[in-house]
Amino acid sequence: MTKTGFVIANLFRKKTRTVLTLLSVIMAFLLFGLLQAVNVMFNAGTDFVGATRLITQSRVSFTQSLPLRQLPELEAVPGVEAVMYEQWFGGVWQENTQLIAFAVDPERLHKVYPEWTMPEDAWKKFAQTRTGMIAGRQVAKQFGWKVGEKLPIKSSIFPQKDGSKAWSFDLVGIYDGKDEEWQRQTSQIFINFAYFDEANQFGSGRAGIYVLKLGDPDKAKDVALTIDKKYENSTEETKTQTEKDWNAGFAKQMGDIGMLVRWILFAVFFTLLLVVGNTMAQSVRERIPELAVLKTLGFSDGSVLGFVLAEALLIVGAGGLIGLSLATGLGILVQKNAGAMLPISVDWRVWSAGLIAIAVVGTVVGLLPALRAQRLKIVDALAGR
Repeated sequence: MTKTGFVIANLFRKKTRTVLTLLSVIMAFLLFGLLQAVNVMFNAGTDFVGATRLITQSRVSFTQSLPLRQLPELEAVPGVEAVMYEQWFGGVWQENTQLIAFAVDPERLHKVYPEWTMPEDAWKKFAQTRTGMIAGRQVAKQFGWKVGEKLPIKSSIFPQKDGSKAWSFDLVGIYDGKDEEWQRQTSQIFINFAYFDEANQFGSGRAGIYVLKLGDPDKAKDVALTIDKKYENSTEETKTQTEKDWNAGFAKQMGDIGMLVRWILFAVFFTLLLVVGNTMAQSVRERIPELAVLKTLGFSDGSVLGFVLAEALLIVGAGGLIGLSLATGLGILVQKNAGAMLPISVDWRVWSAGLIAIAVVGTVVGLLPALRAQRLKIVDALAGR
């Protein structure tokens, strides 16, 4: 029997225990892969390669509004094809159902986001109706909304001038996406900015963000630098980034996702160390006489240590690789369904961290049992001491 065969045979002496331990490792690294992908997404630097749209917001936060007088200045930046502005509305449906709602200029929305499809009559009605609103196909289906209805929607942020946070909008259209990817993102509603700007209590002439549609994606970085440099050291400093990075940052506003992910990973791997470490320790205890026989036959202390350490690395390595592979597949599925709203990817960065984790965990859980086997004295082991 080869040394590799000997290690595998020892692992499967207790098949049920080994299979259950392997499943624990697989689940741990499946969670690791997905959570690390989320962590990478939130901590990745801005990548302007192939960006077709940029988001310009206040350098402080997207909740800090920018003046609309910047609109013609942004439109004049070389490389910018069209600009729209929008304001996060903080919509609430019925008692406490949060909505993804933005106040927008209808014509600019139509021009900057050609991916949203709707009959031209509906686009015109949206622009011409002061209290007009359009809803994505998914959100309209979820709440059973129909075109022509007057919908009462509250705002958690913007009261009207009379102090009431209860607004009323006329649903003039239901938009869809140009393809399957965009159709999965039809969970937003858009209200007419002109009405919102006139009626809200906090004043007019300001917007939360600007969305810039570019003529040449290769010039995205240059456009972003030009804009931010233009407003540098002014009272309205800006931060310009890709739409993908802005979406990730928007989700991050809900809380410190990075810290949450790290704590979950800590709990997962602490549990994993206990499970696999206990399995290896129990396996060595059961085989003390056999290990003594190996030494009697001439195997060195280092060889015995290597056998036990190899068992730990093999079970952690096999489970880790399977778990990371499953995470890669699930990551592709999540990205396919969530699209730009959650652009996670179990890429080489996640795999690199995973391979390091496999090596560290395998070594840690196998080292103590392996050292015990190495220090084992033949006489004491055979005597049952």
